[in-house]
Amino acid sequence: MLNESERHALKAVDEWNCSTGNFSDFLTHMHKAWLYLLHAEFKKDGVDFNYKDRQTGQYKMIDGEPSAWDLEQCLKKRYPDSTDAAVRRNAELFVALRNKVEHRYEHNLKIVTGGKAQALVMNYEQERVAHFGLDYSLAHLLRFPITLQSLTTEGQAQQREAAAKLPKGTRDLVTRFEAGMDQAVKDDLRYDYRVRLVPIVGNKTDADLAVEFVNYNDLTDEEREVMMEAGRTGTVVTKMKHIEVTNKAKLRATTVAERVEARLPFYFSAYGEHTEMWRRFNVRPAKDATDPCLTDARYCIYDEPVKTYLYTDAWVEKVIKEIGTVEKYRNFFGKKPRMKNVATLLQQAASDESAISKSA
Repeated sequence: MLNESERHALKAVDEWNCSTGNFSDFLTHMHKAWLYLLHAEFKKDGVDFNYKDRQTGQYKMIDGEPSAWDLEQCLKKRYPDSTDAAVRRNAELFVALRNKVEHRYEHNLKIVTGGKAQALVMNYEQERVAHFGLDYSLAHLLRFPITLQSLTTEGQAQQREAAAKLPKGTRDLVTRFEAGMDQAVKDDLRYDYRVRLVPIVGNKTDADLAVEFVNYNDLTDEEREVMMEAGRTGTVVTKMKHIEVTNKAKLRATTVAERVEARLPFYFSAYGEHTEMWRRFNVRPAKDATDPCLTDARYCIYDEPVKTYLYTDAWVEKVIKEIGTVEKYRNFFGKKPRMKNVATLLQQAASDESAISKSA
């Protein structure tokens, strides 16, 4: 199921990126990619994903085989609450588009729904990795496409023209679908993933990427406000000075250890366990490395002026996910953790409760 899901996902992205690609084929292949992925999850978790007759309790059969849940039913079962509403609503929109798309307007619809299509593929990747691990990531197979549509004045004009030419029925489908939808869901990047390409001018190293992803959750409040304002006003930056962002992560190793330890029932050392973890996950190079900038930017960056490494909030969450229980710690380090005593745990709980009261 996973292999078939991957095949359809790659075919879908190929259709999208190819200059002669077909939007209907993108919809069809992503539909099947999501369907087989969720079926694989249910199979792995022992969930029966076949329809049953409500009166007899017997399986509904098609050509002698039990009828498996369709994608809409799978989405309802996988995302039953509001926590992941943006993911579910994004996928449901493309189910609706697949059923209604008019072939002669495919190109226009592809342009108008670009951000939502990007979110559909990214949500698929995150769901796949979350349930089956990094070995099943498609990140090494997919690249950011070279595009002219958004990089020229003519391309931007074509985008506006495409939206205006969509037939009323298709425009109404999207409008009705989003009517009554919580604004927070519509603004969620998992529902509509929009980006602004900003050229970076300045010195670079061999480790720099042509396209670098900046996680919205890693930005400061001030940086987020700038991003939101730019999105509202439609500001387009065509050239900018090189801006140093090495301090964006903010967390030293000792701070990482303190934050991790505060959420665990055992001790966590900045120069013991933490060092072992960044080495095992190749988050940063060793102290005497030829190029100290070769870090995993998701979790760590090198602050060249002060010659030290800083870590992200995402790294804190990664550490807790990997060794956050006694069993996980033992499996990772091959030893028992140093447990906190009762007095320490009570003091920690009191501190947490006090912090909650102050914030309230």
